[in-house]
Amino acid sequence: MITRQRLNAHARSVPNPIAAARALTGPSDPDRIEDPVIAWMQRGRTVLGLVAVTWLTLAYPLREGRQDFVLGKLEELLIGCAVVVVASVIGVGLCIILARAPLGRVYTRRLVGPLLALAAPVLGVGVIWLATAALKGDLISPSDVGPHDITFGLFGSFLGTIFTGLLIMLLFVVAALVCVVALVAAVLFTLAALVVGLNSCFRAGDVHEVLPALLSPLLVWSLFGFQLFDGPDVAAPPEVLYTFMLGGPLSVSALSLWEIRRLRTRYGVTLGSLLGR
Repeated sequence: MITRQRLNAHARSVPNPIAAARALTGPSDPDRIEDPVIAWMQRGRTVLGLVAVTWLTLAYPLREGRQDFVLGKLEELLIGCAVVVVASVIGVGLCIILARAPLGRVYTRRLVGPLLALAAPVLGVGVIWLATAALKGDLISPSDVGPHDITFGLFGSFLGTIFTGLLIMLLFVVAALVCVVALVAAVLFTLAALVVGLNSCFRAGDVHEVLPALLSPLLVWSLFGFQLFDGPDVAAPPEVLYTFMLGGPLSVSALSLWEIRRLRTRYGVTLGSLLGR
């Protein structure tokens, strides 16, 4: 029993890329109002969206291959992140400029969380590039090292060179395994950072609780416009496609209005308080 508890404790102490991504991109400001009902509704919205996408792709044939579909969804995810980042920068910048003193300085101090949330996926992409380049041998390869004798002729030049070569190959194998582990962890970290960052609007709520509710509809309606121009992913009837495409933006907009109303009625947080009016 004690051994199992120790193993569980050691397992929990192992760095978890998904937990690290959630810690960096999820809301964590201790001064922020945390409403469990709003948090539950946001998670439910995300789960329902994933279920709807899964059902649609299983119920109807894909217009393109599975690889193109996955790449398209990753592209939409990146576009959504770009929309949220631009909107957040503009929104937070306007809040800092237009808010009455001393709110502008308060909002500026609260930018640490959003900046960390923005830096997290960039860090993940950087690690992915570095690990991939190392595995391809673009950084260094065994041929770059050349023959050496680290024994300084202790076992003879021939045997010393062979021993050194085997040792170098062993180090490259170990380094490759480390790079593979780092690559998998970086991919999980980056995907989790993008998904959690989108759900939290890259911690815009750390600046003010109303900002995520204002930015979320902009994200989904921007993706709706992108899908209209890009075409459907599945060969489904028009009524199913447009119901699916409009369901997300309309539900997110309704949920955002409900969040703003709940913040106002239960906590006194209003749109006017955003600018100190």
